Amino acid sequence: MDSSISINKLSKVYGKTSVLREVDLQVAGGEVFGLIGPSGSGKTTLVKMIVGIDSPSGGTVDVLGKRVPNLSLLQDIGYMAQSDALYPELTGRENLSFFASLYKMKKTVLKERIAYAADLVQLTNELGKKVSAYSGGMKRRLSLAIALVHDPQILILDEPTVGIDPELRLSIWRELMLLKREQGKTIIVTTHVMDEAEKCDRIAMVREGGILAAGTPEELKLAYGAADLEGVFLQAGRNAR
Repeated sequence: MDSSISINKLSKVYGKTSVLREVDLQVAGGEVFGLIGPSGSGKTTLVKMIVGIDSPSGGTVDVLGKRVPNLSLLQDIGYMAQSDALYPELTGRENLSFFASLYKMKKTVLKERIAYAADLVQLTNELGKKVSAYSGGMKRRLSLAIALVHDPQILILDEPTVGIDPELRLSIWRELMLLKREQGKTIIVTTHVMDEAEKCDRIAMVREGGILAAGTPEELKLAYGAADLEGVFLQAGRNAR
C-alpha cells in the first residue's frame, strides 16, 4: 500500500492521562479513511497530530513522506476542526478570502476556488452576510469551504457534517467521493455516524485512545460476524475488555 499518511507508535499524554496509546495506522493515497468512535475516544487528538497542530508524546507521523510537524505541508492539507474558527465580524466571503490568501494562489485561481467552495456547501447567496448572523449549520458549512478552498491534496475533516441537514450532508459526501475518484485526494473523516462510516474505503474504530479494529467496512463485518458497523464496534469493544 502506497501510504499518504503513516502513523507509528503514536502516543499522547496530558499530565497523567493517556489520550492516545501507541497508535499504528497507514492511510493510502486517494482513499477515504474514517475514524469512528464516541466523544473522548481520541479521534480529535489524533487528527490534530496528523495536521501538526499538536505534538506527540511518543511515536511519529509522516505525511506525504515528510515528518510532522512541517510548515511546508500546510499547502497540501485542508483541515476542518470540530469547533469553528471563524471571524464573526467579517462576512462569509471575507472569511473565505482571508484564509485563501494564506496559500500560494494566483488571484484568478483564488476567485474561482472561493466560488467553487461556496457553491459546494450551498453558501453562495449568503457570502455577503456577517458570520455573526450565520446559524450553527451555516458556520460548519463555511468551515468546510475554508478547508477546501486552496485545493489541498489531503483533507482532514473532524465531524464535518454535524449540524448540517440530511440533504446537504448527502451532497457533501457525493462531492467528497468525486474528489477522491477524479482528483485522487486523500480524505480522513472523523464521525460517529455509522452510515457515513459505511461510505469510507477503510475505517479505524477508536476507543479509549487505541485502535480496536481497522479494515474495510465489509472486512470488519465479516470478521466480527456483524450485520452492521455498530455491531462490529460493540463486539470489538467486548473483545478488548
